[in-house]
Amino acid sequence: MHVRSSILLFGLGLLALRAEEPREYQVTGPVVALTAAVITVERDGEKWEIGRTAATKILGKLAVGQRVTVYYRMGATSVDVKDSSAPTDKAEQAAERAQQAAERAAKRSKL
Repeated sequence: MHVRSSILLFGLGLLALRAEEPREYQVTGPVVALTAAVITVERDGEKWEIGRTAATKILGKLAVGQRVTVYYRMGATSVDVKDSSAPTDKAEQAAERAQQAAERAAKRSKL
């Protein structure tokens, strides 16, 4: 019984650690531009610029014109807090609309 409890707690701990990571997204299409820092992929007439580093894993030969699937996570580069007072109803509504728009965009990017 003690072993089962330990395994369950370990599993829950792993889930908690996983929950702290940002979601992973993907975009698929031809590479239209390529630099050491940015991969630009075209999807549905829209150009997606995705940053890359030396740590980015590349499977295969990456070149302009190749069809690729890029997996990425979003991360904040800076946060600028405008007002330290409690948010107004309008600010809360705007934040909620922005969150919903981001979720819709994420769903579209998975298609």
